[in-house]
Amino acid sequence: MTSEAWRSASGFVGIGFVGHALPADSAALLRDGVRSVILFARNYADPTQVSRLNAEIRAAAGGPVLTTVDHEGGRVQRFRGEAFPDMPSGRELGHAGPDVARKAGETTARQLRAVGFAMNLAPVLDVDTNPANPVIGARAFASDPGRVATCAVAYAAGLRAGGVHACGKHFPGHGDTSVDSHLDLPRLPHAMERLEAVELVPFQAAIRAGIESIMTSHVLFEALDPHVPAPLSRVVITELLRERLGFDGLVITDDLEMQAIANRFEMGEAAVQAIEAGCDLILACHRLDRQRRIIEAIAQAIESGRIPDTRVRKSQKRLARLLDPA
Repeated sequence: MTSEAWRSASGFVGIGFVGHALPADSAALLRDGVRSVILFARNYADPTQVSRLNAEIRAAAGGPVLTTVDHEGGRVQRFRGEAFPDMPSGRELGHAGPDVARKAGETTARQLRAVGFAMNLAPVLDVDTNPANPVIGARAFASDPGRVATCAVAYAAGLRAGGVHACGKHFPGHGDTSVDSHLDLPRLPHAMERLEAVELVPFQAAIRAGIESIMTSHVLFEALDPHVPAPLSRVVITELLRERLGFDGLVITDDLEMQAIANRFEMGEAAVQAIEAGCDLILACHRLDRQRRIIEAIAQAIESGRIPDTRVRKSQKRLARLLDPA
């Protein structure tokens, strides 16, 4: 395997790690070409520390890195304390309306930007249609697709005004599931007519408003592709998101280490299939061995021609638009 193939493959992968300082093994991946990192509460002690950590990440990479965090507000807020006071949930912002949602996005962005983050993995574009949903619920702005669209677009505009990129999630919709994709693979039977009327409405609005990135859901949509979940499906990512909805921004998978994927697919092959489907960035948030396996599999696919050079360059350009030394 050539170092060029490994470096190109590394650019497709976003990594996470444990601790308040950058581990040597993760630094090595950054030196070899990884250009995206996701941080969690496990990486945060205080603003000075996390700012220093983001600087370490950029230094190891030798340049700009897409530093990201899930900082939605409500129960999904990774950092707390004086510098990061509790922010309202999506549902609370949905009740308050788009003006408040925009202000919340801008406030959050300024807090994150101050400590070196380039992207907030928000807003949630899912529609809260299933009261039994164990993973979305109050993270969504509303049960009405139009209300979700209005508030989510406003929140994303606030993030942008505060200097941080937005990422809408979880395409093509996780709001109606009754299974947590962290634990198992949800399946939905919804036909295109239902998706167009409900799930896709906020995504269409966000795309029209210029959202920078979209994250996929680990959900299998039986009427679209009965064989594989959304991030591995060309029907869902290329034909629906790229071609039908016209999105040419960065497509990020949810964490490939979640059980919906990890229990059913070999990790490297899943990553290659996600790229073939049209995804640009593969998240692997926890284990170094899985991160290295994903990079290895992508590098092999690049060397064999399974992932052509044109495909590599296309994703590289999409990521380059968002890279920021912060």
